[in-house]
Amino acid sequence: MSQKLFDMLQERGFVKDMTHPDQIKNLLNSDKKITFYLGIDPTADSLHIGHFFALRMFRHLQNAGHRGILVIGGATSLVGDPTGKSDMRKMLTKEQVQHNFEEVKALARNFVLPETEIVNNADWINKFTYVDFMRLVCVHFNVNTMLASEAYARRRENGGLTFLEMGYMPMQAYDFVHLHNEMGCVLEIGGSDQWGNIVAGTELFRKMNIEQGKDKAEIYGLTSPLLMTADGKKMGKTEKGTLWVARDKTTPFDFYQYFYNTADENTQLLLSLFTDIPMDEVKQMCANDIIAAKRRMAFEITKLIHGEQLANEAVETATALFAGGANMDNVPSIEIELMDDMPILDFLVATGLFPSKSEARRMVEQGGVQIDGEKIVDIRATISVNGDVMVQKGKKTFLKVVKK
Repeated sequence: MSQKLFDMLQERGFVKDMTHPDQIKNLLNSDKKITFYLGIDPTADSLHIGHFFALRMFRHLQNAGHRGILVIGGATSLVGDPTGKSDMRKMLTKEQVQHNFEEVKALARNFVLPETEIVNNADWINKFTYVDFMRLVCVHFNVNTMLASEAYARRRENGGLTFLEMGYMPMQAYDFVHLHNEMGCVLEIGGSDQWGNIVAGTELFRKMNIEQGKDKAEIYGLTSPLLMTADGKKMGKTEKGTLWVARDKTTPFDFYQYFYNTADENTQLLLSLFTDIPMDEVKQMCANDIIAAKRRMAFEITKLIHGEQLANEAVETATALFAGGANMDNVPSIEIELMDDMPILDFLVATGLFPSKSEARRMVEQGGVQIDGEKIVDIRATISVNGDVMVQKGKKTFLKVVKK
């Protein structure tokens, strides 16, 4: 007998908070098919690993026969979600948002079923005049309640919460109401950082129904936990920044290395979230040989994002690097202007692997820097680069440097 959908999601670690626990569990474990949605704001021209985690849950619901709607926030991204932010998000132009929308839409298509409806909330939000939106939607929001929400906590603590940002929650909440009224959507999914916004949507729906004298109905919210390491740190940050899904931002090799280099105790969680390997087998793999399990985990996630060929190439490159005979074509590279007899510390900072000369000096003095396989020991040394060179930082970070 196959496992019920909700039970599977819970076992694999996808379930955190629910607006109506019993109803959601019964709904997802039943044979009834529903319409649900996930929202993504195109604040960048790519998806990061956190988005992909949410899309995994999206795909699980689709695979069970439920109708999924992906909302890309062309309107909400012009305001910017203040959730968890200490500073106001950088405001994007309408042209930037439109560009990001197209890029995110194209990437997301790789991870959802072909029939997925991908919509832009600007299509309904932009039809309102300011006053009409305030009268229809914002009248139902109590400012004291909003300020008590975790969504605004850090901005409020820093004394910089703007009226613009206060408008984000009503906009996202209305998305849910609109999607229910127009497309029969009854469930919103998302990361736990969106809990306040999701609850606001269910409450707005309830209040608008009362105001309009409609029959009592319910819509539901389900969140998954944020992608965290075993020691409580947010997952998805590398030495070079965010772990992106687009290969021109994070190479398949870097992607593979990131997961292979995570702590052993994260392996079981990552295998459960990003593979379909049965949980009994996952637990057995981790108990028997954690290194082999990590290697399998990193390969499977890279394959899921970039395809089997690029995943295999990432594995081959990693293996060759540690054996001292890598194919440099598959290693992340950077092209920079270099001068002859360049001080080694200036060179290392120019590669981007080190944020400052002091950090580069510390690493050299600890014996943690190699160039073309030779350890650098003299912080006063110079370097002249005529062709490509391989820079190694520590045991796990490699970069091909190309002279402009």
